[in-house]
Formats: sequence, C-alpha cells, structure tokens
Amino acid sequence: MESKIIRRIVILGAITIFGILGIQGYWVMRTWDIKQQEFSQTVKMALLKVAKELETLNGRNSLPIKGLISQESSNTYLVNINDEINASTLEFYLQKELEARAVNSDFEYGIFDCESREMVYGRRINYSEDKDLNVQPNPLPTTGDFDYYFSVRFPDQKAYLLEDMRLAIFFSIILFLSIVFFIYSLFIIMRQRRLSEMQKDFINNMTHEFKTPISTIKISADVFLNNDLIQQDSRLSRYAQIIKDQNQRLNMQVEKVLQLAKVERDGFSIKKEAVNLHELLDEITDSVQIRLNEVGGELTQELHAKEAIINADPLHLNNILYNLIDNAIKYCQTNPHVIIRTRNKNGKLILGVKDNGIGIDKEHQPRIFDKFYRVSTGDIHNVKGFGLGLFYVKNICDAHNWDVQLKSEAGKGTEVVVGIS
Repeated sequence: MESKIIRRIVILGAITIFGILGIQGYWVMRTWDIKQQEFSQTVKMALLKVAKELETLNGRNSLPIKGLISQESSNTYLVNINDEINASTLEFYLQKELEARAVNSDFEYGIFDCESREMVYGRRINYSEDKDLNVQPNPLPTTGDFDYYFSVRFPDQKAYLLEDMRLAIFFSIILFLSIVFFIYSLFIIMRQRRLSEMQKDFINNMTHEFKTPISTIKISADVFLNNDLIQQDSRLSRYAQIIKDQNQRLNMQVEKVLQLAKVERDGFSIKKEAVNLHELLDEITDSVQIRLNEVGGELTQELHAKEAIINADPLHLNNILYNLIDNAIKYCQTNPHVIIRTRNKNGKLILGVKDNGIGIDKEHQPRIFDKFYRVSTGDIHNVKGFGLGLFYVKNICDAHNWDVQLKSEAGKGTEVVVGIS
C-alpha cells in the first residue's frame, strides 16, 4: 500500500475518531442534563404532593403561594409549609410519593427547629440492603427565609442517574471499543506495510545480486560449449548445455521478479497498439513447438474469431501468452495437449488456453492469481517457479481492462479464459 494512501487513511481516521468522540460526548452530556432535569421535576412534583398532604392533614391553608420549593443544589431541596411538621408523618408521605413516581434513590430528610434555629436531622432512607446504616450524613442546609420547612437530599443522585443512563453508557463503551479496534487496525496496517517494504527491498536486493553470478555462469557455459575439447566429449557437452539452459531459466525467473517489483513500484506502463492476435499466436506456436516435441506434446489451434485485431501492448501480451502456454505444458503428468481457442462474443474477443493437466482443486482456485501462491503438485517434482506467472497475467489483464477467468477441475485439466475488449 502506497505511503499517500496510508497517510490519507490515518488523517481521515483521526478526523473520524475526533468527530465521533465529539458527537458521543455531546450526546452523553446532553442525556445527563435531560436526566437531571427529569429527576428535578419529578422530585419537585413529589414534594409538592407531600406538602399538600401535610396541609390537608393539619387542616390549615398555610402553604405559601410562591417559594414553596427551593432547590439549593442539584440534589438538595427545601420545602416551606408554614406549619409544624411531624417527622414520622413526613417520612411516610415522602416515601409514598417518591415511590409512586419510581424515584427509588436513597434520600435524607431533616426538619427545621424554630427554637434552636437549626436543621434537625431526621433520617436516611436506604433502598439498598448493602448500605451502611451507621454512616453519619452531612448537615442539611438551612435558610433564614422560612420558619417551618423541611429539607430533602439525595446523596446517591449521580449513581442513580448513571444507572438510568445504562443504554447511553453501553453505546459509549461499544464506541470506545470500536475506536480501539480501529486504532489497532491502523497499527497493523502500518506494521504490515513496513514488513512489505522490507520484503520488497530484500527481494530486489537479492535478485540484483543474482544478476552478476548469472552473467558469469552464462559466459562460462558459452566458453565450454565453444571449446573443441568439450564438443568432442558428448557427456561434457550435454552437461555444459544443461548448465546454460538452467542458467537461462534462472535468469528468466530473476527478470520476472525484477519486472514485477518495478511494476509494483512504478505501475504498469501500457503502450497499446493494433495487434493481430492470430498472427502473434502463430509466432508463439512456432517457438514453443520445439519444447512440445521434446516432451511428446501437441498444440492445437481453434482460431474461430473473425475479428482478431485488438488494442494491446505487444510486449506484455506476448509475455502472458507465453506464461499461459508454459503453465499448460508444465502441469501435465502425461503428454501435454494444449488447445488455444479464439472466438468473438458480445463485442469481445475471447481467448482460451486449455490443457489436459492435473487441474486445480476448487479450494485453491480463489487464490490462484495471488502473488507467490503455488498449488502443491504432488508427485510432479520438476515444476519450477515462484508463483508469479498467473499473478503477472492477472495484473496485465487488469491494466488492459480485460476479464480473466480460470476454469479447472482436479484431474481434468485447466482452461484460462481472457475476455479482450
């Protein structure tokens, strides 16, 4: 993956993360404010009902028109009733009205003593069995504006509201885990990119280092083959020819690796021109016929396409044809029979290269065009290569906007079909 793409992913990812965190933070804070307002309104309604119940019980019309309930803080309320208050009666009505409105949060209440001018602590009501009943509460606030009033405080209001925000907290945790996973994925991508760069550098350096000994071996093999004494000895001459052939094969593999490395680094340089596919196939057929004769193989052409002129890069097209025919010859346990077909269909020229080889199991077919991927050839030990041939074919076809498909069945051969538009 290119550095520019990685950089864009990181920047967009960071913007996305900060944006989502901002929205989620705003949503959580907004939800908290709404829950606090709901709690405050519910408590005030309950306290108003308690005040009216006490007024009715005392048989007096002593409730003030204004300033009946004063909220001293987010969790503390003062209720002015202008009449004496019985502690047990107050506790009864407080529990009744709060529970009726599903406010099951622990609370403390106190009654103002007019004589001592102090808030006399009443009691703490706990809804949780595991709470310590011996904990001494903080003093309840007083005010000089009222003569007869009581105070109610909810010490666990925050915990109560957080419990009521379970859904928002759950989604916040999911979001946090998603962000952690995203950051971890970016870390893995960066790490894989570094490993990929190290792999590419190693392959490039290794293949370049191979070029010098390969050239030296080629020169030495040519000297052996041209030597009169070597030519007079058939055994030595055969070995010298083997050295030359295998050195040429190694050189081709190294060139292929270098070419693919250059393509991955700089991209394909496609230079299209009009090419007669049938004429090109005739030239390739003549060049591979010698190799087919050596292995007792046969090549058949079924060129039924009426329009064989295509726009393609001649060099790359020539290479993919050689790759397909070379694979068709290599992966055979018996005498290879290669069939090259062409036909016109829906405005496209369809090229097919079919063999009678060992075929490919369905489990391997999805990865057959991957770089360096090779299918086990079982008892066939003379098949050489790095798994780059079909990878190269796929990339060339993609660069030309051609379709490439593989049809194969284990033990019944393989056909590679290219749709040339």
